[in-house]
Amino acid sequence: MNAITDLNDLRLFAEVVEHGSYTAAARNLGLQTSKLSRRIRALEEELGVRLLNRTSRSLSLTETGRQFHQHCLALVAESKAAKDIVDRTRARPQGTVRIACPVALLESGISAIIARYAEDNPDVQILLDATNRRVDVVEEGLDFAIRVRRPPLENTDLAVRQLGLSIHILVASPALAARHPAPGSIDSVKAWPTLSMASNSERFVWNLVDVEGRVTSWEHQPRLATDDLASLRVAAVAGIGVAMLPRELVEVDIQAGRLQHLLPGLTTTPGLVHAIIPTRRGMVPAVRHLLDALVAGFESLNQQR
Repeated sequence: MNAITDLNDLRLFAEVVEHGSYTAAARNLGLQTSKLSRRIRALEEELGVRLLNRTSRSLSLTETGRQFHQHCLALVAESKAAKDIVDRTRARPQGTVRIACPVALLESGISAIIARYAEDNPDVQILLDATNRRVDVVEEGLDFAIRVRRPPLENTDLAVRQLGLSIHILVASPALAARHPAPGSIDSVKAWPTLSMASNSERFVWNLVDVEGRVTSWEHQPRLATDDLASLRVAAVAGIGVAMLPRELVEVDIQAGRLQHLLPGLTTTPGLVHAIIPTRRGMVPAVRHLLDALVAGFESLNQQR
């Protein structure tokens, strides 16, 4: 026998049996009695058997109808259980969240935010891809990916939520600074060795902004160029050269004396730390609350500086 075309008819049949008449069942379902009767007759025709004995005053189950009714009740119960699962998922954070984030952003505070969220939400499993490659959130089945870009952000059909700001600053190790005169201007550090993010053109330029918004460009040839911020940080702490790194990534090193903040009056145009989301429609609480936690976490990090 082929599968029943419309499983809703099984629920309708169960309702008729439970209420003992088409009229009472139709009233409970908000349907016309004639329409409900036609649906049950169509179900019987599709099955090729009679399920109900009908008289002018009552309905009764045939033997086949009785057995069929038991399976209908099981189906209705499973349907309710499935809906309950969805309702619970929508009501509180639970389930699996799949995300991707660059390594340096994780080390700059995001990993701590995610860890606190996991501690506060024990029913949520987080699958985190720590990667510097550009991921495709749709193709890879991710709930969101975290990125940092300088504005304006590229146009995309995906949803975007801003999490916070990332400002790059000039830093150097105390050992490197000790080998040069104390810097008083950008020109005074141009002779220092440098470290830089990789460049496709192999032209390396830092654009620095002072407190009055004036931009100064510094073209340099780095001793080390890489697309990994964490490696640049390690090289800077080792005294290999001056680096321009996210403030949140090197804050702990500055506090511990492993790095010095050079020329505090100069920064870069802030980068936007943001989440790329396949869609905002149907976002489950586990994803929505994690995004909220990231926004709150970045706000707390900025207040601490």
